[in-house]
Amino acid sequence: MQIWVDADACPVPVKNIIFKAAERLKIDTTLLANHPISTPPSTVIRSRQVQQGFDVADNLILEWMSAGDIVITQDVPLAAEIVAQGGVAINPRGTLYTPDNMHEHLVRRNRAEEMRSMGFEGRGAEPFGKKHSQAFAASFDKALAQALRG
Repeated sequence: MQIWVDADACPVPVKNIIFKAAERLKIDTTLLANHPISTPPSTVIRSRQVQQGFDVADNLILEWMSAGDIVITQDVPLAAEIVAQGGVAINPRGTLYTPDNMHEHLVRRNRAEEMRSMGFEGRGAEPFGKKHSQAFAASFDKALAQALRG
C-alpha cells in the first residue's frame, strides 16, 4: 500500500495529518503537484513536481497507483477512476469515496459544473476549517485501518 496526494490544492493541516501517519506507519507517501511542495525530512515521504498542464498529476497518479493504495484528492472524476481501479479515494474535507457513493458524487459535481456554465453562481464551499481537518483525520484513519488489515 502507498499513499498518493494530489497536492496542488491540498490544505496544510491535511498534509500534516498525512505526514504523521506516514511516518508512524512507515507507508511510502508521494505528493504530486505542478509547483514545489515542501515535505519533512523522511525516508517514506517525497514530493514530485510535475509539468504544468491539465490533469498531469492526476494521470500520473492513475498510472502509478495500485489497487489498495490511498489517494487524497479534491478531484471527483479522479476519485471515480481511483475507485474503479480498486484504490481508496478521500477528499481533504473527509469524504471517503466508495463504489456505493461514487455515482452520486459525480452527478452532483456534473450538475454544479452545468449550472456554472449556464451562468449560475453558487455560494462555493465554505472555508476549510478545523471540522474539515477532523473529518479528514477520521476518514483517513478508517481507510488506513482497513488497508492495513488486508
